[in-house]
Amino acid sequence: MRFATYSLDGAVRAGVVDGDGIHPLPPDVTVLGLVRSGLPAALEAGSAVLSGPSVPLDRVRLLPPLEAPTVRDFVAFEEHVEGVVASVSGGSGVVPEWYEAPTFYFTNPYALLGAFDDVPVPPGSRLFDFELEVAAVVGRDGSSLAPDEVEIFGYTVLNDWSARDLQRREMKVQLGPAKGKDSATTLGPWLVTADELESYRDGDGFLELDLRVSVNGTEIGQDLLSNMGWPFEELVSYASRGTWVRAGDVLGSGTCGNGGCLAELWGRGRELPPLAPGDVVEMTVEGIGTIRNTVVAGVELPPVRAARPRPRKRKR
Repeated sequence: MRFATYSLDGAVRAGVVDGDGIHPLPPDVTVLGLVRSGLPAALEAGSAVLSGPSVPLDRVRLLPPLEAPTVRDFVAFEEHVEGVVASVSGGSGVVPEWYEAPTFYFTNPYALLGAFDDVPVPPGSRLFDFELEVAAVVGRDGSSLAPDEVEIFGYTVLNDWSARDLQRREMKVQLGPAKGKDSATTLGPWLVTADELESYRDGDGFLELDLRVSVNGTEIGQDLLSNMGWPFEELVSYASRGTWVRAGDVLGSGTCGNGGCLAELWGRGRELPPLAPGDVVEMTVEGIGTIRNTVVAGVELPPVRAARPRPRKRKR
């Protein structure tokens, strides 16, 4: 089943997508609420409205599928790491620590955008980039979960928009990414429940989904989700170690390889321009759907003030 959040005539509603239409759920129902009710209850609620009227998808604005309480983004594709290390830090290869355990950062849940929203260039950035990912939505609360205890409610497409010049500066300080990543994250077009994608699972527990990204109609990258270093259940398990994950938390796979972002290709010597206003970035994930965003000019802000030199005075 495909759950979506949408805006129509100023009202925000949740619904079930079927073909070219969306069947509205009751006004007090949200997708986050459905996730927290559990997959069986959510499927029952969705099935109850499928026989009712629908609204054509071309009449609504698709919002992020749910109001995510937290968003973690992993770096689970080895090929992506190889290319981006060269581009962002000037190094080469994959550090041994990457293989030891999954690595993630928390990104900004207030910066989520819908599947077809415009995306402004972050203030001060001249090296704007996309990142093709899939996100899993946690299905139930848990702490220090084993992988076989993890419940995933569903999956959606994620574009982790990245200001590479800001990211490079931050990571030289051994912190971040922060402002290099938190201006925009696209989620969409809807949330596909986990049962819909089980037929794609391979013998090692990975989802063998085709991922593709194009800029202005030219394909830039293609990979398989099954090239991740860990399946999503292990990512959720790691995120829960010594703490909690909650139903509705969003966990990104990290950028796929083979052109999943421009920075990877820059690191491999490909001379491709960064994104600029007017560029259209389209991502399609097999079994989930397509998101398409147009880059637009961002706000112009004054330069950031540099730090003052360290004071030398010790005593008054």
